Amino acid sequence: MSGNKYWSKIVGELDPYVPGEQPKLSNLVKLNTNENPYGPSPKVLDAISASLDDDLRLYPDPNGDLLKQAIARFYGLNVSQIFLGNGSDEVLAHIFQALLKHKNPILFPDITYSFYPVYCGLYQVPFERVSLAEDLTLQVEDYNKANGGIIFPNPNAPTGRLLPLAEIEGLLQSNQDSVVVVDEAYIDFGGESAITLVDRHPNLLVVQTLSKSRSLAGLRVGFAVGHPSLIEALERVKNSFNSYPLDRLAIVGGVAAFDDKDYFQKTCEAVICSREKLASELSALGFQVLPSAANFVFVSHPKYNAADLSAGLREQGIIVRHFKQARIDQYLRITIGRPEQNKQLLDVLAVLLGYL
Repeated sequence: MSGNKYWSKIVGELDPYVPGEQPKLSNLVKLNTNENPYGPSPKVLDAISASLDDDLRLYPDPNGDLLKQAIARFYGLNVSQIFLGNGSDEVLAHIFQALLKHKNPILFPDITYSFYPVYCGLYQVPFERVSLAEDLTLQVEDYNKANGGIIFPNPNAPTGRLLPLAEIEGLLQSNQDSVVVVDEAYIDFGGESAITLVDRHPNLLVVQTLSKSRSLAGLRVGFAVGHPSLIEALERVKNSFNSYPLDRLAIVGGVAAFDDKDYFQKTCEAVICSREKLASELSALGFQVLPSAANFVFVSHPKYNAADLSAGLREQGIIVRHFKQARIDQYLRITIGRPEQNKQLLDVLAVLLGYL
């Protein structure tokens, strides 16, 4: 542990999150960070351009009311059910502080988004990892025990596996004394959002982001949906931390993204179509491909080491994500790219696997 005499005690104890590599090299096929291969709606760019004026000298709306109203229109909600933040990671940070810090440990899968244990370390939240099944599916019955809250992505990351809404509802009914947080960063690529359940379950909080399905990873917009009492807790924490979380451009860009439903549906369908095609072609190369409802696939090959395949792809200018974590160190997570990027990936893999 490195250290400095000026550090707070907790700093040296942290194990910070390591984001996916963002290389500065040109001409790369970048399939490692689950960004959308298609750009944002042209209406988003127009809205942002129209807001580049003298009003940037003014603080933004601290409540982000225009964006809350756009989200409410899209999902048929009340604005009192919506919380905004700088990307879903900031929303999650406030959730860990406001709703998950209790005596009992919170529960999340052993194979999941690696920011969860980081937040537990930062905010001193006790936690317990719950093992996924051998096929990397989440078993809701394993969460029927004393807890300070439950959190998991749906679809899960990095596996891409989807938990059906009926099972989520069963989980909510079995844990009525705790908050259940469903992290839906990838839900628009093949699942049905648990937002449809929030009016029936006051212990449900759903988190989404505009980084993936709405192609706005560079704008940093996230939100949570739940019972107004849960939202109030988040607002209290937010206003004790940063009362102006979203800037003017993020707000107007987010509004335009939600209002352009046609573009949103078209790009999601394009990614889904490419995912199914890529999964089939990877299977033909001998890969074992987990069922995915996300904008990525999680794959392993019974005859080839995942780290070696990742290195071989990198040498040819293609970057995918390899995790060294136990249980999944022989898997690669591959973001769905544009059709020509996917073909380039497959061509290089065919050479590495000896097919060409």
